[in-house]
Formats: sequence, C-alpha cells, structure tokens
Amino acid sequence: MTAVHTRGIVAALAALALAACGPSRGAVETSPTPQTATTSESDRAAIERARADSARNPYTEADIQFMSAMIGHHAQAIDMARLVPERTTSGQIRTLAGRIINAQQDDIRLMQTWLRDRGQPVPEARADVHHAHDGGPPMHGMLSEAQMAELQAARGAEFDRLFLRFMIQHHRGAVTMVQDLIGSHGAAQDDTVFKLAADVNVDQTTEINRMEQMLLTLILERGSQ
Repeated sequence: MTAVHTRGIVAALAALALAACGPSRGAVETSPTPQTATTSESDRAAIERARADSARNPYTEADIQFMSAMIGHHAQAIDMARLVPERTTSGQIRTLAGRIINAQQDDIRLMQTWLRDRGQPVPEARADVHHAHDGGPPMHGMLSEAQMAELQAARGAEFDRLFLRFMIQHHRGAVTMVQDLIGSHGAAQDDTVFKLAADVNVDQTTEINRMEQMLLTLILERGSQ
C-alpha cells in the first residue's frame, strides 16, 4: 500500500464513519472457534453472527491486534478522566472527561465482544496491559508512570494544564494507531473494526482540536495574571 493510498484511506475514514464497508480484499480469514457444551444459546448465536460477518468481510491479524491494544489504550484515558472531578475547577474539563468516560467505556465493551465472538483472547480493561510487550502493535501516546503520578498529584489550574496536555498526547497516539491499522494490507475491512477505527479517528481528532483551544486559553489566562 503506497503512502498516498494510505493517506487517502485515512482521510476517507471521517467521511465514511457511518457508511458500510465495501467488499473485502486480501484479508485472511481465521478458523472457526470450537463450541463447548457450556456455551449458552445467546453465545452460540453471537458466534454464528460473527462467523457470518467474517465470511463477508474477513478480518486480519492487524484487526485483532488493533482491537486488543485499543482496550488498554482506552482504559488509561478513562483512568485519567476519572481524576478530574476531585482536581479541577473547570466545568469544561468536567464535561470533556465525562464524555471521554462514556464513549470509551462503550468502545471497550464493543471491542471485547468482537474479540470474544471470534474466539480471540479478551484483554481486561486495564491501562497496564501493554500489548506491545507481547508482540502486538505499539500503544502510541500512553502516559508513563511518572506522567500519571504527576497528573495525580496536581490540583486546580496546574491539573487542568497537565490533563489537557497529556490527553492531547494520548489522543494523538490513538489516531496514530488508527493510521497504523489502515496502513496494514487488507485490514479494517470488517464492518465493526472499520466503524470503530473511523469513530476513534473522527472523535479524537475533534477532541484534540477542542483541547488545544482550551489549553491555549488556560495559558493566556495564566499569563495575564
């Protein structure tokens, strides 16, 4: 896949976030997962739906790695957002944090279900699950332990500044992970993977722009005091 082609697909994600995927091309279909005697009727139905989806739009190893890694990535954003109520005096940041928690919790449930229905390992929603250490893709933008400790210790305007700066870093990492996925041959042809990647690209790019404006305002206000 050429760089021009990759950039074109990334740009198309924003416009096609709610569109259906086209026919699959070059993806590798994984083997069906054996059912156990304890599998419930609802679980069997979900697995069969996943198999039918995969027959239409086969998924790749890159899709699996993306869905797995993004669970841990989202988990850290939620951990960061949960620090907000006790540390900020900004109503805007409280609103932003609430949106991040709600949206990314929904995404985590979706990703865990997608993996489970395809018989793949399902990571826990924990920020310390670093998939890159297990041969998975890099989790770009993740805060270090030192950065998390700095954020936890801050209060008031200093917390707001760090929260915005670190969340911008974190969101940019998520967008890079989407770009890495799209750059992988045959990836993101599965409907669910495509829509999730498109939503992450659009939502987090929008939030980056909003946070950059909030951070600039905070810096200007602090400089005028």
